[in-house]
Amino acid sequence: MKAQAQLSTHTLVDVVTLVKPRITLLTIITAAAGIHLAPGSADWSLILVACVGIALLVGGANALNMFLERDTDLLMKRTQNRPLPGKRLSPDFVLGFGSLLIGVSIPLLTYYVNPLTGALGALSLVSYVLFYTPLKRKSATALWVGAVPGAMPPLLGWTAVTGSIGLPALVLFAIIFFWQIPHFLAIGLFRKEEYARAGIRIYTLEASDRDILFQIVMNTVALFAVSLLLIPLHVTGTPYLIAALVLGGAFLGYALLGFRNGLNEEWARRLFLISLVYLTALFTVLFFDGGSS
Repeated sequence: MKAQAQLSTHTLVDVVTLVKPRITLLTIITAAAGIHLAPGSADWSLILVACVGIALLVGGANALNMFLERDTDLLMKRTQNRPLPGKRLSPDFVLGFGSLLIGVSIPLLTYYVNPLTGALGALSLVSYVLFYTPLKRKSATALWVGAVPGAMPPLLGWTAVTGSIGLPALVLFAIIFFWQIPHFLAIGLFRKEEYARAGIRIYTLEASDRDILFQIVMNTVALFAVSLLLIPLHVTGTPYLIAALVLGGAFLGYALLGFRNGLNEEWARRLFLISLVYLTALFTVLFFDGGSS
């Protein structure tokens, strides 16, 4: 009986792992930013359903991603213990589980929230599962393709409340989009060998150090610029302005150090950590300061 209980616990943990909980949580937080900044008010039940629908959508997409990449995951140290390469769950189960989550989420977002949110959710799903995931083995441009569904959550949050796309929502989309490029390029630098072994064509394997650093710096510049656009749109105030200037300046300043220090592993790992601090701190201030006007 005790062994059975332990087996059930381990299976539950593996099922939860399929949805990539940390990524799903980050998605809900960024979607909540779109909800928070959106003008007008929405019923709490609608907001709850929107968040649940978005979480199910992202979780389902992540499960399908694990299904499609089960062979690749076996070749990478950081992913070889996932439920599928570890042979603790069957491919059929994972495919069915992911399909079930998506089969619930899209109708939920479409019919209970609004058609636009459902359509954008479907677009993000298709671009992530059918375009980004297989493209990773074929072209380094997958980084930019994957950044589109990755940036969609705040847009979904905004449309859930308003039923339309507004400029502040597009700015939030742009912030997440440009943030992802230096963030994932940093990962690609200190995990380069793993990606090469798995046959994934990441930009850091195919471009020169100069081109990689150019992409990191230019996308960080773009991130710094678009983050300030929320000010003239009158959805944030002075605290956010200060945070965007300080955090963006620190992020960009460290990225520029790559010209002096070179693209070594220590620099890449610190850039990765700084990117996480940047996004967490910026959105924390956004929640407290945004949506007041």
